[in-house]
Amino acid sequence: MANDYLESAQKQFAYYKLLGDKTFAQLTDDQLFWQYNPESNSIAMIIKHLWGNMLSRWTDFLITDGEKEWRDREAEFGNDVTTRQELLAKWNEGWDCLFKALNSLTEDDLTKLIYIRNMGHTVTEAINRQLAHYPYHVGQIVFIGKMVCDQNWNSLSIPRGQSTAYNDDKFSQPKSKKHFTDEFLKGSES
Repeated sequence: MANDYLESAQKQFAYYKLLGDKTFAQLTDDQLFWQYNPESNSIAMIIKHLWGNMLSRWTDFLITDGEKEWRDREAEFGNDVTTRQELLAKWNEGWDCLFKALNSLTEDDLTKLIYIRNMGHTVTEAINRQLAHYPYHVGQIVFIGKMVCDQNWNSLSIPRGQSTAYNDDKFSQPKSKKHFTDEFLKGSES
């Protein structure tokens, strides 16, 4: 069961990373840095925050506190990144750190106690904490992407008006044990 949990967590994280990737592919460079108002975050700011959080949480996470001394959370919301390339490099660096950490885990690691800001979590709890945190921010990225693309937005899920056809297709097939992310992730490989 623990291996199923780790595999499921990896697929969930990969799914949300892919939602971000597919959003970025639809945006111009300027749109990545657009802010609704000075108090709102741009996609760039959200990416920087995720990057900082991922590096802090997942670097040596079994042996060091998840809130690293070198992390500057406040700077994650600044506007010092100016290019798509630099931004996407941070996005990928954060996810690479996360996946490297997850891929190193064994069943026995899931019940180990780790710390985030000096508060104890099992590894399972720490994974679950980030499975709530990262999709929250990826949802913000997608929402901003939809706003700035307006009618040029290409849906990342079932497009409006196509739910019935989608469900009809799914229910016309034999029951499947596939995880819902398998289909989505497989589609990204082609």
